[in-house]
Amino acid sequence: MSQIDPKDPIKIYTIPTCSDCHFAKRYFNEHQVPYVDYNCEENIEYAKEVLELTGKQVVPTIVIKDKVFVGFAENLNEISKLLVG
Repeated sequence: MSQIDPKDPIKIYTIPTCSDCHFAKRYFNEHQVPYVDYNCEENIEYAKEVLELTGKQVVPTIVIKDKVFVGFAENLNEISKLLVG
């Protein structure tokens, strides 16, 4: 399904207690979509990156190429379209 280059994986900024984050990672795993998980709780620099990208501190923040999504469930349709090309 995925049109994502493993050399340029999706970035997903998360925290361990976020159910939407878990849903996003499960979805990407089930569809064999390469991603890198940036745990904002373990590294404050990742939280700063989220703030720079979105102006907010909301997870999951998902970066696919040049597009930034705040939240997963509400953006699933658009994300799915990007994944299939």
